[in-house]
Amino acid sequence: MFPKPRADLKPNTYEFETQPLVSPSGFREYDARWLYPEQINLNGVQALGLGLGTLIHEMGVRPAIAVGQDYRSYSVSIKQALIIGLMRAGCEVHDIGLALSPVAYFSQFALDVPCVAMVTASHNENGWTGVKMGAQRPLTFGPDEMGRVKEIVLSGAFKEREGGKYIQVTDMAQRYIADLTNRPKISRKLRVVAACGNGTAGYFAPKVLEGIGAEVIPLDCSLDYTFPNYNPNPEDMEMLHALRDKVLAEGADVGLGFDGDGDRCGVVDNTGEEIFADKVGVMLARDLSARFPNAQFVVDVKSTGLFLTDPVLIANGAKTDYWKTGHSYIKRRAHELNALVGFEKSGHYFFNPPIGRGYDDGLVSAIAICDMLDRNPGKKMSELREALPKTWGSPTMSPFCPDEVKYEVVERMVKLFTDMKAKGETILGQKIRDLVTVNGVRVVLEDGTWGLVRASSNKPGLVVVVESPVSEANMRGIFGEIDKRLSANPEVGAYDQKI
Repeated sequence: MFPKPRADLKPNTYEFETQPLVSPSGFREYDARWLYPEQINLNGVQALGLGLGTLIHEMGVRPAIAVGQDYRSYSVSIKQALIIGLMRAGCEVHDIGLALSPVAYFSQFALDVPCVAMVTASHNENGWTGVKMGAQRPLTFGPDEMGRVKEIVLSGAFKEREGGKYIQVTDMAQRYIADLTNRPKISRKLRVVAACGNGTAGYFAPKVLEGIGAEVIPLDCSLDYTFPNYNPNPEDMEMLHALRDKVLAEGADVGLGFDGDGDRCGVVDNTGEEIFADKVGVMLARDLSARFPNAQFVVDVKSTGLFLTDPVLIANGAKTDYWKTGHSYIKRRAHELNALVGFEKSGHYFFNPPIGRGYDDGLVSAIAICDMLDRNPGKKMSELREALPKTWGSPTMSPFCPDEVKYEVVERMVKLFTDMKAKGETILGQKIRDLVTVNGVRVVLEDGTWGLVRASSNKPGLVVVVESPVSEANMRGIFGEIDKRLSANPEVGAYDQKI
């Protein structure tokens, strides 16, 4: 019998080497993330694999699973421990090796296996590890499945079975690249900076972009798991600024930045302007809704209000549904509504057929951006951006808040703004026009200025985003009003970045 995991083991002890350590806080809404080895050890990862395999059998899904890992110094060890647990649960494991998350999702189709487990902490800093899981391609687990995995693992309710099998797949990277580049070349001569932050995408992105006919200028594309330049996260201004500087120095047409596991893409235009991913989404929605009239889109609650108000989208008959932030939520919602694309402000884009297979892939997003430019040969990326109605928006800002209390703090904010609206109280001299509470609280004022507070799904922190279609002053003003109320909670700490 595999022992029941504990949360109180200390490194460099007999118990740590012989017992599974699994911190409950690592089980998040739609994937799992832990600090390694402080919050999970290799025996704990084996327990996770055994728990995941137990759930796969419980769901009645064929127990065949593709498993890959990102490029960190410890990811191979994590993957091997996970595989041992999966095999003990009676799963047929297809080890695809070093991969992006979208390579792992692609392999479910290429290998015709229903399940996936991708060892990655995505854009989290070094020291973090995690697993993105799924058993119904192209979807990944949501709160129900993650809750059940957590229950099985922490209670030790494992079921070991015969039939475990290991299959090594050595060519999945090549098959993935061939799949994306087996298409007509773009006709426009595009010079593209590809920034990868020395993460896993550094192996894939230049090959794919060159394969569709772009001239690629690589930036930090050599794989280095110490991340010597900056963390590979296209939402962090440090990465975007490095990308901007390279675009300007090279006179490139566009800069594309990829996160640690390659499922997101950040954009800098030819003038060096950083375009937040929700605005890029509006640009892509304009381009695609012209080709697919009356297109349905899904966006997360952190995204710009332009998806509802943009005159081009309205003229093209496009419809947009605002939904919960999180790659699993938007992926699932886009699948349910048969949306053409799901867009997240974080840069996760979910292209459904005929463009993609429904999962988030930063390189499919990059190709869509290149195709948009190819279909507008007389316009620069900056001109497509400038054609959008002007709004003033913030990056994603994250004040620290412990995992144990972050949802309670958000509920306090929901109640506070709900009470304000009921009483007719004002913010910036305006009444609250609307409250969106599917995921935290999005406070919309009469002039369309809005601010969002929600709990981070993958780190101990909150998420704050603000935007105004009227002025920078109103954008900064609503941030000040939200920050003032948030800071009154003693559990809320310092921000990672602020406007």
